[in-house]
Amino acid sequence: MSELLNAIRLNLPPVFHITYIIEILIFAFIFYELLIWVKDTRAWTLLKGIIIIVVFALVAYFLNLSTVTWLLSKTATMLVTILVVVFQPELRRALENLGSKSIFAKMFGTVDSRSDSDRKSADRVQGEIARAAFEMGRARTGALIVMENVVQLNEYERTGIPIDAIVSSQLLINIFEHNTPLHDGAVFISNGRVVAATCYLPLTENTSISKDLGTRHRAGVGISEVSDSLTIIVSEETGEVSLAEAGRLTRNVSKEELLRRMKALSGYKAAAGDKGKSRKDSK
Repeated sequence: MSELLNAIRLNLPPVFHITYIIEILIFAFIFYELLIWVKDTRAWTLLKGIIIIVVFALVAYFLNLSTVTWLLSKTATMLVTILVVVFQPELRRALENLGSKSIFAKMFGTVDSRSDSDRKSADRVQGEIARAAFEMGRARTGALIVMENVVQLNEYERTGIPIDAIVSSQLLINIFEHNTPLHDGAVFISNGRVVAATCYLPLTENTSISKDLGTRHRAGVGISEVSDSLTIIVSEETGEVSLAEAGRLTRNVSKEELLRRMKALSGYKAAAGDKGKSRKDSK
């Protein structure tokens, strides 16, 4: 009997630990984020190419094609190095997104600790921006407004002209008015102030964006891919207002939706902490 019990004991599965669940959750999260990143970048095409190469290598291995197998094994390290160099912007963007505080904000939520006066000031700024965006939409005036969050975008602001003015709908409308010196490019808004205009933004390389969208929309998505900003895009052709955030474009939003998204942005920024007392100090 003792021998039978020992045999049964030897065939029992290992003791279950809570660490197994933790490891599974960690790998599931990493795999999910990797798939999302791959889907939204050129890496999707890369992944399909890698799958083809892996299938080809397996076929060569099982058919005992020694020359092909030797060649693939010798070039594997070089191919990895080439891929890292070619896809450096995508890899950098993935690491930035992984290190972004917005991920943890979405998972655990944030607490808005602003005072009533700060909330009223933020509401005023958001109302002025929304009013300007939809008035420019009705007038078919193109506009590109970047609202900074936690990640500072000084390198892009320096490509334009410093302003450092209080946000108002009249100011924004005048900036983007046709045939004015500041109408071309993007406007940056940070800490309730218009900090720069005529700024250049990086263009997205996302091939899933509709072909009927021009440079303004591609620039709006591009800056949202490299930062946690919220970008407001007013189409000169249709007059519709769109939003770009986290590399995703939401077209033809309502004024209520725009205000809701801006409130969410300012609430998260307040919970994450102020970036600085003065824009001049950060520059």
